[in-house]
Amino acid sequence: MTSHKSTQTMKPATAAKKLGVYLEATPAEFREGLVSRDELNALQADPPQWLRELRRNGPHPRPVVAAKLGVSISGLARGGVTEPLTTEQIDALKDEDPEWLRRERATQAEVRKEAARLKEKKAEEQRESA
Repeated sequence: MTSHKSTQTMKPATAAKKLGVYLEATPAEFREGLVSRDELNALQADPPQWLRELRRNGPHPRPVVAAKLGVSISGLARGGVTEPLTTEQIDALKDEDPEWLRRERATQAEVRKEAARLKEKKAEEQRESA
């Protein structure tokens, strides 16, 4: 019995998300077709010029903007940032260092600290029960 492997495809929006780029800034041929798993792997392994350029300069999707600023996506919204930003705009925002950004970074630091504490507590409980 021969097994035929079907090609796994995804919508361009899913592929853009996996690549960490803003879909609307990708070339039309990327946005208009389906992307196979093999094509996605090839894009990740050897990114074409347009992908390297998007990753370097943007515009970046909200998850990338949030990560570059060190805040949550919700924190971006609370700060009034709802649109994709370029690397230049992100750098300008970092230089400006508005009050909302300082506050959201502090909040994010507390969230990470609490997550680390809970992880350690869980590990300690597992050690004690073993």
